Amino acid sequence: MLYVGKAKSIKKRVASYARPTGHDTRIARMIAATASLEFVTTRTETEALLLEANLIKRLRPRFNVLMRDDKSFPYIVITRDHPAPQILKHRGARTRPGDYYGPFASVWAVNRTITALQRAFLIRSCSDAVFESRTRPCLLHQIKRCSAPCTGEITPEAYAELVREAREFLSGKSHAVKGLLAQEMEKASNTLDFERAAIYRDRLAALSAIQSQQGVNLRGVDDADVFAIHQAGGYNCVQVFFFRTGQNWGNRAYFPKADRGVSAAEVLSAFIAQFYDDKPCPHTILVSEDLPERALLAEALSTKSGHAVEVTRPKRGEKRDVVDHALANAREALGRKLAESSSQQILLKSLAETFALPAPPRRIEVYDNSHIQGSNPVGAMIVAGPEGFVKNQYRKFNIRSEELTPGDDFGMMREMLERRFKRLLNEHPRAPRPQPVDGEAAPSPASTEASADVQPIGEQDTGVRDANATAETPWPDLVLIDGGQGQLTAARQTLEQLGVTDVPLVAIAKGMDRDAGRETFFMPGREPFRLPPRDPLLYFIERLRDEAHRFAIGSHRTRRKRDIREGGLQEIPGIGPTRKRALLNHFGTLKAIERASMADLAKVPGINADTARRIYNFFHDRPA
Repeated sequence: MLYVGKAKSIKKRVASYARPTGHDTRIARMIAATASLEFVTTRTETEALLLEANLIKRLRPRFNVLMRDDKSFPYIVITRDHPAPQILKHRGARTRPGDYYGPFASVWAVNRTITALQRAFLIRSCSDAVFESRTRPCLLHQIKRCSAPCTGEITPEAYAELVREAREFLSGKSHAVKGLLAQEMEKASNTLDFERAAIYRDRLAALSAIQSQQGVNLRGVDDADVFAIHQAGGYNCVQVFFFRTGQNWGNRAYFPKADRGVSAAEVLSAFIAQFYDDKPCPHTILVSEDLPERALLAEALSTKSGHAVEVTRPKRGEKRDVVDHALANAREALGRKLAESSSQQILLKSLAETFALPAPPRRIEVYDNSHIQGSNPVGAMIVAGPEGFVKNQYRKFNIRSEELTPGDDFGMMREMLERRFKRLLNEHPRAPRPQPVDGEAAPSPASTEASADVQPIGEQDTGVRDANATAETPWPDLVLIDGGQGQLTAARQTLEQLGVTDVPLVAIAKGMDRDAGRETFFMPGREPFRLPPRDPLLYFIERLRDEAHRFAIGSHRTRRKRDIREGGLQEIPGIGPTRKRALLNHFGTLKAIERASMADLAKVPGINADTARRIYNFFHDRPA
């Protein structure tokens, strides 16, 4: 798929591409690569715009503006399915009954806000299973972040009042809530009830902390999103600010992929259409550019969201100040991005020189595996490129071979690489890698990437290079393996059996006593070598290896916990049917047992301090 576009007149649009001259380089490249056209007719232009955004996000065509991060946003939810409502962060489908507030720009912003709300309104955040199993107030009550409805420290009526105040505050009635708390504080002070007055004082301070952290607020608009774009160095940065109930709930920077020839207004218009494909749309959208077809975009978003949506570029006043603030953030974020990209390019060039690669690698794959004495073996692959880690390309491999001896790291590496490269050979048959001719320079990364798809018209590179390019070239330019000579031999033999002989392999063996900074590198046909201590390239390689190690361990722990839940408590030494039944009767669920403290575990009939310690250590990966 090369391009998705809409047109009022298909005849005129196709005729414009059929002209022999007058095309810019991007359009000329697209026309040269076109093999067929597909047409979809819609009833209205609004439907065409919505369909275009949907197809672009699903098919990710090369020549469209592509939104790189489409993760859902986190929300705060106050539940309605329990007598004592719970406050927690939420992401995904809204299947649980409750009141949802957001979106927030990041999980960090949600966690920070929830912590402040707990101090202000003392609402519980524990799960229902933990709530039902408590026999005494938890630590959150001791540090004044929960009113402990689980043990009756507060009456149901008083707790319901706290929940009502929290809902009102998150719904935009912050001034009314603060005014009421101030009155209660003054009333308690006048009656010389200073302890109660201090509680209201602390709650007011927590609410003030929330509002002070929100920075710039919009007093004239309840719900609005602000979009500002800045272009530099062939890159685009779109800064998005979220305002709900007149309060700033955070911001996030995006770096959409687009051709250098696409204007800022066109990039921003396409970005907004894709942005709201799977997200709720506010009533007001403020933008930094005069968008093409702005009225059509507003009509499409109104149709999709079910309420009127206004898209406007403010010229003056408070709204203009907020847009300028977002634009300044976009400019700074893109400056940091370009600086990081420049440093990354230097490291990749140094990597190519050290490992004798023909050009700086555009796709690096790092492999590692994880297990405990052979149980729950998991292999992991991470991907890195010019823009850093490409997390949507990470893969994990549940080792399935029954012929492997438990703990056979070499066998695990063979299975992992065999499955990975067999799939590559089936789905993306290998194109011959360009080899430098005597007297000529090695092919550049840009020309290597272009040859994997289509030979462009002319030699000018007009595309923005970013991490998404790795999706177009799934074959790695370098494979790093966590291990020594044995791991390297196993990997080389596996690839040779598959007929893959031109992918560079490097094994990284840990130093003496597993000290970072003393790693030894192994390559086929080359003596083992080390890099100088404190070499920036060494730190870069360590970062790649550590990321693979982190991903492998995380995948292993997820699988291990799943097996523990499926297998029950029998794996813990000293836990038989009687103690298992006592634990489940006391806590209700295995998840509640996993979260319990050693003191709570020791309260279960038949569980002494030593057994409680073994249970706790088992679930928290501590030595018994």
